[in-house]
Amino acid sequence: MSDTVWTVIKWVLLVLAAGFVGQFGKSLALRLIERRRRKKVTPEDMEEASELEKKRLKELSKLEKKRIKAQEKREKKS
Repeated sequence: MSDTVWTVIKWVLLVLAAGFVGQFGKSLALRLIERRRRKKVTPEDMEEASELEKKRLKELSKLEKKRIKAQEKREKKS
């Protein structure tokens, strides 16, 4: 009876350990892939990305100005 219990406990621990190692390995692999991708970015890609970021910030600025203007309009009406 006690042999059976210990066998079950060993298998449960083995499965839990395998799951932990599998998840950790997956996270590590994803981190390594992301690091490699970042290293492969060329200067041209960086310039393009910075241009896109500038455009995005400009659009956000426009939206914020519109929001402020609409808020002021609502306050005037009140």
